[in-house]
Amino acid sequence: MAGITDFFQEIIQDLHTSLYLAIGGSLEEDSRDWQTHAVELTSTGIKIVILLAVLGFVYWLANYVLKHNHRRLHFNERRAKIARSFLRYVWIVASLIAVMSQINIEPTTIKATAKASIWAGIYYVLWTSSGHIIHRVLQHYGLSASIEQLLKNILSVLILVLGLASVMAQFGFDIVSLVAGLGIVGLAVGFAAQSTLANFIAGITILLEQSFQVGDWISISDREGRVVLISLRTTHILTRDNITVIIPNSNVASSEVINLTAKNFVRFDIRVRIAFEADVDAAREVILNTLKDTEAVLSRPESSATIAEIGEYGVYFIVRFWVKPASVARMPIIKEGLYENIKSGFDTAGISIPYPHMRLLMPKDVDYPIHTKPFATTMEVVKKDAPQ
Repeated sequence: MAGITDFFQEIIQDLHTSLYLAIGGSLEEDSRDWQTHAVELTSTGIKIVILLAVLGFVYWLANYVLKHNHRRLHFNERRAKIARSFLRYVWIVASLIAVMSQINIEPTTIKATAKASIWAGIYYVLWTSSGHIIHRVLQHYGLSASIEQLLKNILSVLILVLGLASVMAQFGFDIVSLVAGLGIVGLAVGFAAQSTLANFIAGITILLEQSFQVGDWISISDREGRVVLISLRTTHILTRDNITVIIPNSNVASSEVINLTAKNFVRFDIRVRIAFEADVDAAREVILNTLKDTEAVLSRPESSATIAEIGEYGVYFIVRFWVKPASVARMPIIKEGLYENIKSGFDTAGISIPYPHMRLLMPKDVDYPIHTKPFATTMEVVKKDAPQ
């Protein structure tokens, strides 16, 4: 029992000593003057509160001036947002240094923190403005959005690495040794993540070749949709069902990709069937008038409706028409509307649409089994399909 009591007393004594050291006391003192150190701690706390209040007031005042004078300063919304972010960052850094200066932290550490904060702020401004700068430059030279995205990704990674190295250098880290160590680690990671590395290289290849770009409508294997993002690892396409399909770049690079919107217009076709006895010229006129009345179908190049086949159940037209790239996403709806309008036009013009059928004639003088006697006369079996 005495051992347990001594154990807890030792814990309480350690807590007592730790608390005394936390408020500025020293183990070398003969007696522990709690009152003196408590006064010093309170004084330090009051100083910190006053400094933070002053810095907070300055930050609020600067924001107030910026908010009510951004037009006079010729600041648009983007520049005003950057200025507010800069003021917030300065306020946080100044508050941190003010607190550090009051709690007996080494001046060298405070100095290193201030330098690291300045470097971090510079690289943060570069990181936030790099995208806008690249966009302006590439827009001037007329380069594609895919190249813009590649440069943004590379520049962002480069700025982050340089910024981290600059900040760590202020605290005495050996950047050369660190980079060498990261290189060795990078080789190990590269061998362990070969698929990721393959996707990365394929992504760069896709962006440089520009076989398709963001906004194009493409078909990859059994997937079809609009390209919404080409990253360094994956390609994102948005289908007609508003579903985002994420495909690894290595699969994209090794697959057959059909770009439906690479040119100014694209051709589609449908098949229409009429009866043998129907007037071909009248049917063609109905089809072409339907195409002419369809808003999505272009008048130039001209549409066509020609006979593609004379089949078992009728005459088949192949109807070819051209649309703008923006209409490709609505192609199923456009085709369905054409079928419906052509059917209505055929009905109005009295042009029949046949259905497949089969006629079976059986001679009446054959001696059939008893269960088929009622059908001993000539009979006809007609097999009907759904109208086309």
